[in-house]
Amino acid sequence: MDKNLQILQKRLDYQFKDQNLIIEALTHKSYKKSYNNERLEFLGDAVLDLIVGEFLYHKFPDVAEGELSKLRASLVNEKGFEKLAQILNLGNCIYISLAEENNKGREKSSLLSNAFEALMGALYLEAGLEKTRKACIHLLELAYPVIDMEAIFRDFKTTLQELTQAKFGDTPEYRLIRAYGPDHKKEFEMAVVIQNKEISRAIGKSKKEAQQASAKLALEVLKEES
Repeated sequence: MDKNLQILQKRLDYQFKDQNLIIEALTHKSYKKSYNNERLEFLGDAVLDLIVGEFLYHKFPDVAEGELSKLRASLVNEKGFEKLAQILNLGNCIYISLAEENNKGREKSSLLSNAFEALMGALYLEAGLEKTRKACIHLLELAYPVIDMEAIFRDFKTTLQELTQAKFGDTPEYRLIRAYGPDHKKEFEMAVVIQNKEISRAIGKSKKEAQQASAKLALEVLKEES
Protein backbone atom coordinates (compact mmCIF):
# COMPACT_ATOMS: atom_id res chain seq x y z
CA MET A 1 0.00 0.00 0.00
CA ASP A 2 1.09 3.58 -0.74
CA LYS A 3 2.82 4.97 2.37
CA ASN A 4 0.99 8.30 2.03
CA LEU A 5 -2.34 6.44 2.04
CA GLN A 6 -1.35 4.62 5.22
CA ILE A 7 -0.48 7.92 6.92
CA LEU A 8 -3.71 9.52 5.71
CA GLN A 9 -5.84 6.69 7.10
CA LYS A 10 -4.06 6.98 10.46
CA ARG A 11 -4.86 10.69 10.52
CA LEU A 12 -8.48 9.87 9.71
CA ASP A 13 -8.46 7.17 12.40
CA TYR A 14 -10.05 4.83 9.86
CA GLN A 15 -8.66 2.04 7.70
CA PHE A 16 -10.63 1.57 4.49
CA LYS A 17 -11.68 -2.01 3.88
CA ASP A 18 -12.09 -1.18 0.19
CA GLN A 19 -8.80 0.49 -0.76
CA ASN A 20 -10.16 1.12 -4.26
CA LEU A 21 -12.69 3.51 -2.72
CA ILE A 22 -10.11 5.77 -1.08
CA ILE A 23 -7.96 5.66 -4.23
CA GLU A 24 -10.96 6.77 -6.30
CA ALA A 25 -11.60 9.61 -3.84
CA LEU A 26 -8.05 10.87 -4.36
CA THR A 27 -7.92 10.49 -8.15
CA HIS A 28 -8.20 13.73 -10.12
CA LYS A 29 -9.72 13.59 -13.59
CA SER A 30 -6.37 14.67 -15.09
CA TYR A 31 -4.91 11.28 -14.05
CA LYS A 32 -6.76 9.69 -17.02
CA LYS A 33 -8.13 6.60 -15.34
CA SER A 34 -11.50 4.98 -16.01
CA TYR A 35 -12.61 6.57 -12.71
CA ASN A 36 -12.11 9.88 -10.89
CA ASN A 37 -13.31 11.54 -7.71
CA GLU A 38 -16.06 13.77 -9.14
CA ARG A 39 -19.01 11.54 -8.14
CA LEU A 40 -17.64 11.07 -4.61
CA GLU A 41 -17.06 14.83 -4.45
CA PHE A 42 -20.75 15.37 -5.26
CA LEU A 43 -21.75 13.02 -2.44
CA GLY A 44 -19.25 14.43 0.04
CA ASP A 45 -20.50 17.97 -0.57
CA ALA A 46 -24.02 16.95 0.52
CA VAL A 47 -22.77 14.98 3.52
CA LEU A 48 -20.56 17.85 4.73
CA ASP A 49 -23.43 20.31 4.33
CA LEU A 50 -25.51 18.14 6.67
CA ILE A 51 -22.74 17.49 9.20
CA VAL A 52 -21.65 21.13 9.50
CA GLY A 53 -25.27 22.32 9.56
CA GLU A 54 -26.16 19.94 12.39
CA PHE A 55 -22.95 20.83 14.26
CA LEU A 56 -23.73 24.56 14.12
CA TYR A 57 -27.40 23.97 15.03
CA HIS A 58 -26.34 22.38 18.32
CA LYS A 59 -23.31 24.63 18.86
CA PHE A 60 -25.29 27.89 18.62
CA PRO A 61 -28.80 27.23 20.01
CA ASP A 62 -29.68 30.93 20.20
CA VAL A 63 -28.52 31.94 16.72
CA ALA A 64 -31.17 32.63 14.06
CA GLU A 65 -31.43 30.69 10.78
CA GLY A 66 -29.99 33.51 8.66
CA GLU A 67 -26.86 33.78 10.77
CA LEU A 68 -26.47 30.00 10.89
CA SER A 69 -26.60 29.93 7.09
CA LYS A 70 -23.87 32.57 6.86
CA LEU A 71 -21.80 30.69 9.40
CA ARG A 72 -22.15 27.42 7.50
CA ALA A 73 -21.27 29.19 4.25
CA SER A 74 -18.06 30.46 5.89
CA LEU A 75 -17.04 26.85 6.65
CA VAL A 76 -18.55 24.89 3.77
CA ASN A 77 -16.61 26.40 0.89
CA GLU A 78 -13.42 25.92 -1.09
CA LYS A 79 -11.14 27.78 1.32
CA GLY A 80 -12.64 26.05 4.34
CA PHE A 81 -12.22 22.59 2.85
CA GLU A 82 -8.72 23.44 1.66
CA LYS A 83 -7.79 24.18 5.26
CA LEU A 84 -9.11 20.77 6.39
CA ALA A 85 -7.36 19.07 3.47
CA GLN A 86 -4.06 20.66 4.53
CA ILE A 87 -4.43 19.25 8.04
CA LEU A 88 -4.67 15.79 6.43
CA ASN A 89 -1.80 16.64 4.06
CA LEU A 90 -4.01 15.57 1.14
CA GLY A 91 -1.72 17.27 -1.37
CA ASN A 92 0.76 14.41 -0.96
CA CYS A 93 -1.92 11.77 -1.47
CA ILE A 94 -3.79 12.83 -4.60
CA TYR A 95 -3.27 11.19 -7.99
CA ILE A 96 -2.80 13.79 -10.71
CA SER A 97 -1.26 14.01 -14.18
CA LEU A 98 2.33 15.08 -14.72
CA ALA A 99 1.09 18.29 -16.36
CA GLU A 100 -1.04 19.07 -13.30
CA GLU A 101 1.90 18.18 -11.06
CA ASN A 102 4.11 20.64 -12.94
CA ASN A 103 1.36 23.24 -12.59
CA LYS A 104 1.54 22.97 -8.77
CA GLY A 105 -1.70 20.99 -8.70
CA ARG A 106 -0.94 19.60 -5.24
CA GLU A 107 -1.19 23.12 -3.85
CA LYS A 108 -4.32 24.22 -5.74
CA SER A 109 -7.18 25.26 -3.50
CA SER A 110 -9.90 23.83 -5.76
CA LEU A 111 -8.14 20.50 -6.21
CA LEU A 112 -7.52 20.05 -2.48
CA SER A 113 -11.07 21.09 -1.60
CA ASN A 114 -12.58 18.68 -4.12
CA ALA A 115 -10.38 15.83 -2.89
CA PHE A 116 -11.45 16.49 0.69
CA GLU A 117 -15.14 16.39 -0.27
CA ALA A 118 -14.57 13.16 -2.19
CA LEU A 119 -12.71 11.61 0.75
CA MET A 120 -15.60 12.44 3.08
CA GLY A 121 -18.00 10.98 0.51
CA ALA A 122 -15.97 7.76 0.43
CA LEU A 123 -15.81 7.61 4.23
CA TYR A 124 -19.58 8.07 4.42
CA LEU A 125 -20.19 5.27 1.89
CA GLU A 126 -18.05 2.76 3.72
CA ALA A 127 -18.24 3.73 7.40
CA GLY A 128 -21.52 5.64 7.63
CA LEU A 129 -22.61 9.05 8.86
CA GLU A 130 -21.47 8.79 12.48
CA LYS A 131 -17.85 7.99 11.62
CA THR A 132 -17.79 10.73 8.98
CA ARG A 133 -19.27 13.21 11.45
CA LYS A 134 -16.63 12.33 14.04
CA ALA A 135 -13.77 12.76 11.54
CA CYS A 136 -15.14 16.03 10.19
CA ILE A 137 -15.80 17.63 13.59
CA HIS A 138 -12.33 16.61 14.78
CA LEU A 139 -10.78 18.36 11.76
CA LEU A 140 -12.96 21.45 12.27
CA GLU A 141 -11.82 21.70 15.88
CA LEU A 142 -8.18 21.43 14.79
CA ALA A 143 -8.67 24.11 12.13
CA TYR A 144 -10.64 26.44 14.43
CA PRO A 145 -9.39 26.06 18.03
CA VAL A 146 -12.07 28.54 19.10
CA ILE A 147 -15.33 27.88 17.29
CA ASP A 148 -17.51 30.95 17.71
CA MET A 149 -19.01 33.36 15.24
CA GLU A 150 -16.31 35.99 15.54
CA ALA A 151 -13.41 33.53 15.31
CA ILE A 152 -14.76 31.83 12.19
CA PHE A 153 -15.80 35.02 10.41
CA ARG A 154 -12.47 36.64 11.29
CA ASP A 155 -10.81 34.13 9.00
CA PHE A 156 -11.94 36.02 5.86
CA LYS A 157 -10.24 39.22 7.01
CA THR A 158 -7.10 37.38 8.06
CA THR A 159 -6.95 35.47 4.78
CA LEU A 160 -7.48 38.65 2.75
CA GLN A 161 -4.76 40.50 4.68
CA GLU A 162 -2.29 37.65 4.15
CA LEU A 163 -3.13 37.56 0.44
CA THR A 164 -2.83 41.32 -0.14
CA GLN A 165 0.43 41.55 1.79
CA ALA A 166 1.90 38.77 -0.35
CA LYS A 167 0.47 40.05 -3.64
CA PHE A 168 0.64 43.83 -3.26
CA GLY A 169 2.82 44.43 -0.19
CA ASP A 170 -0.15 46.28 1.29
CA THR A 171 -3.07 45.68 3.65
CA PRO A 172 -6.76 46.19 2.81
CA GLU A 173 -8.64 49.24 4.02
CA TYR A 174 -12.30 49.00 5.10
CA ARG A 175 -14.38 52.10 4.35
CA LEU A 176 -17.87 52.77 5.64
CA ILE A 177 -19.99 53.71 2.62
CA ARG A 178 -23.25 54.28 4.47
CA ALA A 179 -25.34 53.33 7.48
CA TYR A 180 -29.11 53.28 7.24
CA GLY A 181 -32.27 52.08 8.94
CA PRO A 182 -33.68 52.69 12.44
CA ASP A 183 -31.37 52.28 15.43
CA HIS A 184 -32.82 48.91 16.39
CA LYS A 185 -32.41 47.57 12.84
CA LYS A 186 -29.42 49.41 11.43
CA GLU A 187 -27.44 48.11 8.46
CA PHE A 188 -23.96 49.06 7.33
CA GLU A 189 -22.37 49.02 3.89
CA MET A 190 -18.61 48.57 3.85
CA ALA A 191 -16.12 48.58 0.99
CA VAL A 192 -12.74 46.89 0.73
CA VAL A 193 -10.13 49.21 -0.78
CA ILE A 194 -6.68 48.00 -1.81
CA GLN A 195 -4.13 50.51 -3.09
CA ASN A 196 -6.90 53.13 -3.48
CA LYS A 197 -8.97 50.78 -5.65
CA GLU A 198 -12.35 49.55 -4.44
CA ILE A 199 -12.49 45.75 -4.72
CA SER A 200 -15.84 44.86 -3.17
CA ARG A 201 -18.81 46.05 -1.13
CA ALA A 202 -21.14 44.24 1.27
CA ILE A 203 -23.89 44.96 3.78
CA GLY A 204 -24.17 43.65 7.34
CA LYS A 205 -26.09 44.22 10.55
CA SER A 206 -22.90 45.53 12.15
CA LYS A 207 -19.73 47.12 10.80
CA LYS A 208 -17.82 43.97 11.73
CA GLU A 209 -20.24 41.70 9.87
CA ALA A 210 -20.14 43.96 6.80
CA GLN A 211 -16.34 43.95 6.86
CA GLN A 212 -16.27 40.17 6.95
CA ALA A 213 -18.76 39.89 4.09
CA SER A 214 -16.86 42.40 1.96
CA ALA A 215 -13.56 40.60 2.72
CA LYS A 216 -15.12 37.33 1.52
CA LEU A 217 -16.24 38.98 -1.72
CA ALA A 218 -12.81 40.58 -2.19
CA LEU A 219 -11.15 37.16 -1.89
CA GLU A 220 -13.43 35.84 -4.64
CA VAL A 221 -12.67 38.83 -6.89
CA LEU A 222 -8.91 38.54 -6.41
CA LYS A 223 -9.06 34.82 -7.05
CA GLU A 224 -10.84 35.39 -10.38
CA GLU A 225 -8.23 37.97 -11.38
CA SER A 226 -5.25 35.71 -10.58
